[in-house]
Amino acid sequence: MSPRYRTGSNSAGTAVAVIADIMAVILGLWILMYLLDANRANDLVRFVHDAANWLAGWSRDLFTFDEAWARVVAGYGLAAVVYLFVGHAIANRLNRH
Repeated sequence: MSPRYRTGSNSAGTAVAVIADIMAVILGLWILMYLLDANRANDLVRFVHDAANWLAGWSRDLFTFDEAWARVVAGYGLAAVVYLFVGHAIANRLNRH
């Protein structure tokens, strides 16, 4: 294979990994903001919350713990871990070819 092709696949793998990392950071940031009782009227907090809700739409209400903080940590945390795991697995696969 030509060196140009390998550079392209490395760039694609890196891009996938960076996107997965950003998604996980947004979810982790929302968990932190929730636990620290951030002001939900703040524009940054609202943006992070909306983005995290969208990213964790499939896992947000997956768990039914009695404590709200445990539901947030488990639901949004699961989404963050899955995005990291899947994103980096795809990135590694792209980097191998």
